[in-house]
Amino acid sequence: MRLRGGDQTVTTNSEAVTRSIAPTRDIRKPASVLIIGSGPIVIGQAAEFDYAGTQACKAMREEGVRSILVNSNPATIMTDAEVADAVYIEPLTVPVLERIIARERPEGLLPTLGGQTGLNLARELADAGILEKYNVRLLGTPLRAIRQAEDRDEFRTLMNDLGEPIPTSAIVHALDEAEAFASEIGFPDRGCNALIIRPAYTLGGTGGGIAHSWEELATVVGSGIAASPIGQILLERSLVGWKEVEYEVMRDGADNCITVCNMENFDPMGVHTGDSIVVAPSQTLADREYQMLRTSALKIIRALGIEGGCNVQFGLDPHSFNYIVIEVNPRVSRSSALASKATGYPIARVAAKIAIGKTLDEIPNSVTGETTAAFEPALDYCVVKIPRWPFDKFPHGDRTIGTQMKATGEVMAIERTFEAALQKAVRSLELGGKSLLWEDASWRESDALVRVMDLIDRPNDIRLWALMAAMRRGVTLAELARRTGIDRWFLDRLATIHGIELRLLREPLTPELLWTAKRRGFADAQVATLSDTVQGLPDRVRELRDEWGIVPVFKMVDTCAAEFAARTPYFYSTYEVENEAIAPAGPGAIVVGSGPIRIGQGIEFDYCSVHSAWALREAGWGSVMVNSNPETVSTDFDTSDRLYFEALDEESVLEVIRNEATTSRASAIASGIEPPPAGSLPPVIAQFGGQTAINLAAPLARHGVPVIGSSVDTIDLAEDRRRFERFLDGLGIPQPPGTGVTSAVDAVTIANHIGYPVLVRPSYVLGGRAMEIIDRAAELERYLRDVVTPTEASPVLIDKYLQGKEVEVDAICDGTDVLIPGIMEHVERAGVHSGDSFAVYPAINLSETIVDQVVEYTTRIAIGLGVRGLVNIQYVIHQGQVYVIEVNPRSSRTVPFLSKVTRVPMVRLATMIQIGRTLHEMGYAGGLWPRQKLVAVKAPVFSMSKLVGVDSYLGPEMKSTGEVMGIDRTFAPALFKAMVGAGVIPMVPIDKDHPRGVLLSVADRDKDEAVPIIKQFAAAGYRLFATAGTSRLIRTLGLPVREVGKIADGDRTIVELIRTGEVSLVVNTTSGGRGVLMDGFDIRRAAVEARIPCLTSLDTAGALAVSIAHGGTDFEILPITEYGARK
Repeated sequence: MRLRGGDQTVTTNSEAVTRSIAPTRDIRKPASVLIIGSGPIVIGQAAEFDYAGTQACKAMREEGVRSILVNSNPATIMTDAEVADAVYIEPLTVPVLERIIARERPEGLLPTLGGQTGLNLARELADAGILEKYNVRLLGTPLRAIRQAEDRDEFRTLMNDLGEPIPTSAIVHALDEAEAFASEIGFPDRGCNALIIRPAYTLGGTGGGIAHSWEELATVVGSGIAASPIGQILLERSLVGWKEVEYEVMRDGADNCITVCNMENFDPMGVHTGDSIVVAPSQTLADREYQMLRTSALKIIRALGIEGGCNVQFGLDPHSFNYIVIEVNPRVSRSSALASKATGYPIARVAAKIAIGKTLDEIPNSVTGETTAAFEPALDYCVVKIPRWPFDKFPHGDRTIGTQMKATGEVMAIERTFEAALQKAVRSLELGGKSLLWEDASWRESDALVRVMDLIDRPNDIRLWALMAAMRRGVTLAELARRTGIDRWFLDRLATIHGIELRLLREPLTPELLWTAKRRGFADAQVATLSDTVQGLPDRVRELRDEWGIVPVFKMVDTCAAEFAARTPYFYSTYEVENEAIAPAGPGAIVVGSGPIRIGQGIEFDYCSVHSAWALREAGWGSVMVNSNPETVSTDFDTSDRLYFEALDEESVLEVIRNEATTSRASAIASGIEPPPAGSLPPVIAQFGGQTAINLAAPLARHGVPVIGSSVDTIDLAEDRRRFERFLDGLGIPQPPGTGVTSAVDAVTIANHIGYPVLVRPSYVLGGRAMEIIDRAAELERYLRDVVTPTEASPVLIDKYLQGKEVEVDAICDGTDVLIPGIMEHVERAGVHSGDSFAVYPAINLSETIVDQVVEYTTRIAIGLGVRGLVNIQYVIHQGQVYVIEVNPRSSRTVPFLSKVTRVPMVRLATMIQIGRTLHEMGYAGGLWPRQKLVAVKAPVFSMSKLVGVDSYLGPEMKSTGEVMGIDRTFAPALFKAMVGAGVIPMVPIDKDHPRGVLLSVADRDKDEAVPIIKQFAAAGYRLFATAGTSRLIRTLGLPVREVGKIADGDRTIVELIRTGEVSLVVNTTSGGRGVLMDGFDIRRAAVEARIPCLTSLDTAGALAVSIAHGGTDFEILPITEYGARK
């Protein structure tokens, strides 16, 4: 392809395709650019945009362009004050953005790195005339292209003009229009058995789905119209069963285009690409098919005039060369992050530079250092991505997957074969050690095959395991291909894995068989399970590998299949001969990342891992990162000195450590440097990767790996309930009465002794998983029978539930001093998981006596435990007494939030302590850090509308997927901004002619407390709607109210009020056991499915009412560094 760019002509290794005349463009480099972030982590829009935004800010700095970043998410690297020239952590709304534009006067706006949120805001700013008013240029993707790609009608027109095939479809805005089109094309049983609903301007397929009946059509169409900001959906004939293929393409302003990566979905059409297993490069396409789709993708990006990255999704008929264009994302997308990590091509950084006028041939390839961004990457390995679904937390939710995304995160694995990459990716999911050998207990019953085939017939989160189970039961590959539509090539690869399983079961373990198994991705634990030779012992398998010389080597991801030398050390393991990962001599440490994003362990821990790697580099230590998540900044090729893309399990991490040890020692000897002692291993930092890394600390220590920071014994002391009880008793620090039990009989006895209600939970858990508040013996028996069974190895913890104010502290300890950057109080009382609570810094409602007591307890606990680095402690204040709820000797999800608002570099300090520095040496003293002259509120964000059948009621088990921050001088405006950012209330003031409605359904025990809240909502101009009991209360207050019946009783009034927009907020509290909880389920689900806020804590509702009543709408908009800097 000949590149057009100035006076230069450069030839690349890719072939030219169709060329359209590039539109006239403004090639002036802007002096300043506003970059819009994507907001909180939600299903459909996750950490990939933190990665993209951070890359863009780096690109602006490299090019001498001033960057202004706005995002509402405090957990991200991109919102660190140092990443951009001005960082605003503010709600992502048009009024806020206008104030920032008026203050900063950027010359350009870059919206394409903020996901769907960024694109929608760019469109709204243009429609409101704000870009024209302030003379702001839209960079990267023209407004016309946004409309053509996102507006379903304009997209269809463009594809028809280009001669590109699309499915038979119609644009509809109402149910009757949808039903008319469906009848016209023979739905549901006259030639069209399914319809796909795609809402306009949404993310992750929000509101969309597949309809097979008139009832399903009505439901999904209603949901889709409600989800679309313009009330528009595309209704198209389903082509379920066709292959789904994606192309990531790049174009610059001189009309040069390249394909970065093509990817193929394991699942056929009908499953959202974010919920599908994805393989790169495509494995089953003929060259003619590959080139045909590539040509189409480049034609489309040129027609749209996009300058930057673009994702094009195709459907391909497996029985002909027919294809259709499904969708175009005119921005950096989830798939862009995957393609970047799969190829080593920095899509977001290149896209940002193109947006400010660079051409592809002018942008150096940062990986090779030898080529330019005009070279199309080449892969000599196979990449597999598998989604991480939240059904381990919500086992009773609808586990069917379709066109609306449900996964919270994903993992990526790189290997030389598909089989090995797939098995490594499965291990990376961190599903309790689940490999492809796993089978559900019910599959061993008499009707096992019926159960398995039912799972195969419909896409779901365990279909892959069901396919393996079916093969073990003799189902043919032809039958599996017929029932699933999965390409036979993929099923043949699964059959290869099954064949090796059979060999391991039937044959003695020999060097040849073990080598074959390892080449196809079998972990030591799988081999130990299958082979009698090693008696079920994974350690014995490793010993045999060492004895037989069967050890992994590490290959480099270089973007060009070794055509050019690569400079960036970015590695994956495989079983071959030549090792390309040679560690340099000198001190270094390995940072264990946090794996896939999931509820309870989100982007906050990636933030901590990144800052630890940066701190090591600052200290002159080599930083080595191990992680499996392609969405994150931690797996960017230049975050650490060396990156290993590996599963975070014992075997994989240990092999990385052994490679670093042996090759570093060899490098030292070769350089004439004193080598470390033979057999010594490099230190590992496990404190920043959440529970994933903490759980690896003990196994690694058992192999002689030095785990620096808080010791393995410290970790166990904090998590072993009996040891921790004795520890606190020795310090004289109170905790709620309770203990750990190992039998159901003991559990009932303890609960009766301490009195109900009790808080029950398993030991060693993440995100409050399986945690419940229980009011009576019958509920406790149900919990022990159906949820968690106590054992000697895994006791169940039972505590007296104290409903008081919850307080949270993150502290840094060097063994002598303890620095407490800040104390946070929760808006909600104890009983709501800390990750689902509104957290306020500073703790404005605590007396000085309580603050002093919290500081004292924190200091004594941290020093007594022997903490080195970070520790998180949660307290409850009950009747004036401070009780310890929980201690975690690791980073927590509040570390990024607290670091930003206090300006204390918490992870940097903790990392320096772990490599031998002290707080005093770094200029910090112990005690409570001075309070900043600001108030910040961290608010949870939920993705409940994507998870059908999951209750949104908040309790001790975490359910939020992300967070936002509101910051201001005082509490009321900070809380208001947090509520706006979290989507609880809109920013615009209440219109008296069109008042908002609030639906109240309050438990009897909460009614007295609800009175002032109800009055405040009424005073703020809300119309009141209520269920019978709450309605009677409101009438006694002399306030007007409309009474509504319960959905469970057949009354549809609530649903209609929500659907028509008369009700825009629901407050629903409950009490008692699960039966009582279910009474309000229909109300909560109706709210969630209509995407309106539903508050289940009276504390949250009260805080919102107070904020509105006290003028929370009067707020400041400032860079994060200016809050607290002046009065």
